[in-house]
Amino acid sequence: MAREVFSVRGMHCASCVARLEAALSKVDGIKGARVDLATEEALLDVDPARFREESVRDIAGFSLARQAVEETWGFDTALALALAAASFRFPWVAVVSVVWCGRRFTWAALKLLREPAADMNTLVALGTWTALLSWHHEWLHAAAMITALVLLGRWLEARAKRRAGAAIRRLLELAPERARVERDGAEAEVPVAEVRVGDVCVVRPGERVPVDGEVLSGHASLDESMLTGESMPIERGPGERVRGATVNRTGAFRMRATEVGASTAFARIVAAVREAQASRPPVQRLVDRVAGVFVPVVILLALGTLVVWGLSGSWSLGLMHAVTVLVIACPCAMGLATPTAIVVGVGRGAEKGVIFRDAAALERIAQVDTVAFDKTGTMTVGRPAVRSARALSEDLLPAAATALDLSEHPLAQAVVRYARDHGVEPGAPDVFRAVPGRGVRVKERGSEILAGSVRFLGEEGVSAGEEPAGTVVAVARDGHLLGWFEIADPMRETTPAAVAALKDLGVRTVMLTGDAEAVARAVAADAGVEDVRAGLLPEGKLAALRALEGRVAMVGDGINDAPALAAAHTGIALGTGTGAAIEAAHATLMKPDLTGVAGAIRLGRRTLRTIRQNLFWAFFYNVAAIPAAMGLFGWTVTPAYGAAAMAFSSVSVVLNSLRLRRA
Repeated sequence: MAREVFSVRGMHCASCVARLEAALSKVDGIKGARVDLATEEALLDVDPARFREESVRDIAGFSLARQAVEETWGFDTALALALAAASFRFPWVAVVSVVWCGRRFTWAALKLLREPAADMNTLVALGTWTALLSWHHEWLHAAAMITALVLLGRWLEARAKRRAGAAIRRLLELAPERARVERDGAEAEVPVAEVRVGDVCVVRPGERVPVDGEVLSGHASLDESMLTGESMPIERGPGERVRGATVNRTGAFRMRATEVGASTAFARIVAAVREAQASRPPVQRLVDRVAGVFVPVVILLALGTLVVWGLSGSWSLGLMHAVTVLVIACPCAMGLATPTAIVVGVGRGAEKGVIFRDAAALERIAQVDTVAFDKTGTMTVGRPAVRSARALSEDLLPAAATALDLSEHPLAQAVVRYARDHGVEPGAPDVFRAVPGRGVRVKERGSEILAGSVRFLGEEGVSAGEEPAGTVVAVARDGHLLGWFEIADPMRETTPAAVAALKDLGVRTVMLTGDAEAVARAVAADAGVEDVRAGLLPEGKLAALRALEGRVAMVGDGINDAPALAAAHTGIALGTGTGAAIEAAHATLMKPDLTGVAGAIRLGRRTLRTIRQNLFWAFFYNVAAIPAAMGLFGWTVTPAYGAAAMAFSSVSVVLNSLRLRRA
């Protein structure tokens, strides 16, 4: 199974989407099809052995292409507006307007006769040609005005839709095009698509990292903001991972490619954003059902209007009202109400480092009233660090660094990092022996160094005197205590602010952790979390999560918390762009900053509110506009006014969605 993305030309409303999806699903080799009106793209799951691109190039009245195709409305719109103005004096120019400027509507409507089906092109074509064929001065002018105003609306709508989909285009523009690869003993510049796993690439200052990989030599300062939202450069050196599309600000380095093509973190993020933008939230189901019957109902209402007014004694007035019904009822606004908000909302999230798995995730996160946090690696950095040191001798740091440098235990490495941060480098011991679960025993220039737990040193006859609190690593040389280090998993700097932001949103916070009660409550108190469930095994954490009332979001690292993330109403992974993190939850925070949780909830709520506003005005517009066009309120709404109202309704929905760009 493979994923193919096609640009679509000719879509204008929700019924277009439904018809195209139905047609694509019947094509041999296509296993699934999802069409997005706002981005004008079709995402196809295909069987590469059976799928043929030519089978979808012209289907159900639409044109599909691998490369982006853009309908250029500018020239036709300008010409149509000029002809509409001229039609006041020269009515016959309406023929040019309808035949040439309105040709898109006419040909699209004629193609649909083969289905048979109808959409907004049918309504516009029927309205303009009916007015044109009447050959009455006033009606010729109306035909020209309808064509001009509908085209103007399409042009404004296309501009607004391009702005709505700007996030995915900005992401794609970040993709590097060339890479420097070492081949046959020399550097060669090749397209990034030709880089293979295992290739050695050279990255110089100012260049983008071509693919994901591991630094072999050199040091650099990388700007990873396009992936994580982190504004500060990140230092990378030998043995550390780098990711494609990040920018090398300073330094040069050699790297080995480990992930290329669609497997890179950048490619997965682009794919995740594109898929989320093309998906539909549950609220869209009502729109899809209405769109399926809307156009045929409008045509029947227009015919009924003509007949009723004609039998009442005025066929000309009946014709005017019927044409107005056809033009004013184009369901563009309904079709754009949901997808434009989703596209802008998902894109805004990506810009802020929040990747939503699909549109439903935006709707789910908007409903969250409780957030449950894992502790280690989520509220804390997940790496032990020395919080304080009690030195009884100046030899504490040198002895500790020498004794613990060869140990792989996280506590030992925390002490070694602390020593190096204070300018002390480890020495080379003559003998090193680890005592599992206790500590290490080292021989250095004839003396013995012990480092480990207080209990271990006590068993070896070294008393700590007072009992240090918390987790400690004590150090002794030749039976004399040199001091100890108190070690803790430090809290992320942004954790207290994140908890406070959630409380401001009216969201309850809970900590679910397998750590000891005392340690968990200390961290929770510093963070501002009042509800703590500690000492939980994985199954206990899952049970505690399910016992919480309300709609609960679980925040974890996206890998070892996967069961809880899946079971929660909304799973939020704190990841670094790995495929596992993105796939494990409904949303992933690319930057290790918990303030993104509150930001994601706010964005979800605003997006859902925008969708509801769009749908309300779209339905309200049609409910009010169609009876007015039929003349039921005693008003005379001309076709030209109807075209202007229809264009305004579509543009207003898109502009309302664009407000999410400031969320």
